[in-house]
Amino acid sequence: MFITFEGIDYSGKTTHAKALVEFLEEQNLPVLFLREPGGTLISEKIRTILLDKVNLGMSQVAELLLFSSARAQLVREVITPALGKNIIVICDRFTDSTVAYQGYGRGIDLEDVHRLNHLATGGLIPDLTFFVDITIDEIYKRQSAAGVEIDRMESSGREFFEKARDGYWRIAQEAPDRFVVVNGTRPIDVIQNEIRDIIMKRIIN
Repeated sequence: MFITFEGIDYSGKTTHAKALVEFLEEQNLPVLFLREPGGTLISEKIRTILLDKVNLGMSQVAELLLFSSARAQLVREVITPALGKNIIVICDRFTDSTVAYQGYGRGIDLEDVHRLNHLATGGLIPDLTFFVDITIDEIYKRQSAAGVEIDRMESSGREFFEKARDGYWRIAQEAPDRFVVVNGTRPIDVIQNEIRDIIMKRIIN
C-alpha cells in the first residue's frame, strides 16, 4: 500500500505522516517512511540544492526538473522495491506536490508537469493521499511561532502559496477516490485519530 501526505508548508503533514508510521509499527505492520525530495543519497543531495536560499535565482523549469530527478531516483531505488515486498510505504509529498507547487504555484503548463511526473514515476500513483489543509494566514502564524529560518521554497510568498493551495483543492476534486481532505487546524490528536480510523478500515478491507 502506498500512502502519501500532501499540503502546503507548515500544514502539519509531516507530523501526521510520522505519527501514522509509529501507529502502524505498533500494529506490527511493515512500514517505511520517506520524504520528498530525499530518501536516497542522490535525492538528498538534490534536496539540499532545492532548499538552499543561495539558489534563489533558480529557474522554474530547473526547479521542476530537479524535483522530478529526485523522485525518479527514489521510486526506482526505494519505493518500487518496498512495495514489491508488501511494505506499506508512507511518503511525505509525491507527484501531487509538483502539480500544486510547480504547476499551479509557478504556472508551468500542467500537461508538461503531468508528463514529467509520469516519466519520473513510471506511472506510479498512490493508493491513498491525505491532503492536510490549512489557511494561508495559518502558514505564517505557524512559521512565526516556529522561529526558524525559512528555506528557499518557504520564502516563495503569499500569492504562490494561495495558488498552490487552490491547486491542491483542484487535484482533490479530480481524484476523490484517492484523496482525503483533512482539516489541519484542529487539535493534533483529533486529526491523528481520524487518519488512523481511515487507514485501518482500508487495511481491513
